[in-house]
Amino acid sequence: MGDFKDKVVVVTGAGGGLGKAHALEFAKRGAKVVVNDLGGSDDGRGKSDMADIVVKEIHALGGDAIANKASVADKEGAQSIIDDAVNTYGTVDILVNNAGILRDKSFKNMDMGDWDVVMNVHLNGTSYVTKAAWSVMWKKAYGRIVMTSSTSGIFGNFGQANYGAAKMGMLGLMNVLAIEGLSKNIRVNTLAPDAETRLIATIPGAQVNPEDPDPMRHPKLVSPAVLLLCDDDAPTNKTIHAGNGKFSCSAIYINRSLSFSADVTYEELLERKNELFDMNNAEEMSGLIRAQRMLDAQKNAHD
Repeated sequence: MGDFKDKVVVVTGAGGGLGKAHALEFAKRGAKVVVNDLGGSDDGRGKSDMADIVVKEIHALGGDAIANKASVADKEGAQSIIDDAVNTYGTVDILVNNAGILRDKSFKNMDMGDWDVVMNVHLNGTSYVTKAAWSVMWKKAYGRIVMTSSTSGIFGNFGQANYGAAKMGMLGLMNVLAIEGLSKNIRVNTLAPDAETRLIATIPGAQVNPEDPDPMRHPKLVSPAVLLLCDDDAPTNKTIHAGNGKFSCSAIYINRSLSFSADVTYEELLERKNELFDMNNAEEMSGLIRAQRMLDAQKNAHD
């Protein structure tokens, strides 16, 4: 538990900010790291050598790392990230899906091209890289996967319909993969970070300096949560909020069903509207909890 020596870790979008912080923390603990970053601007345009710079930094610390500059939004590029890990280190143990861009506008003014590119990088890109790693993890019956979501999706945020939809989609992907990976010791979790990064700096009114972040807003304060979600004793199907030295969890809750007859009407439901929206007795629910309850019910039926 907590030992990452010789683990092969892939971190996408690791040329700066959160991804770089994660990569460095894994490397400091003996992991072999694939640093992926296209090196584009905050909106995904262009390329640079950001990944190479991080690799050099890891090497200077005595760590082991290689660079990959493919785009996660390209299927062949996503596959190349995992191929580079396997060809260099023989396998993949941990995948941290971190790559992301912003193209913010109110939905009324949003160009749907900006919708598509954000969805492609965040949701499709996460899916492409995860799919490439999944077969490797499945065969070895071991894997740890982190999706990087956002409060913009979990709770909502003005002007980020594309970003928020993609980020909330990651929770849906986690919910399914946590179930599918259970029998193969593949644990899938989600991170909702908060830190001073160059993406945050693009939001109007944001008072941040990604080149010299406030010590309590530094991306490295998020990384402990990532390592916790990737160690041998990691949970699965959890969402951790991390940043500013604070850590918390969020989950989906459901209240008790209202029961009606087969000829239920709108008027009947309207009469019980307050009951329907009352969450005082709500309980946490996930696919794993549902599956366990079904198994318990079946067992009790046979006892």
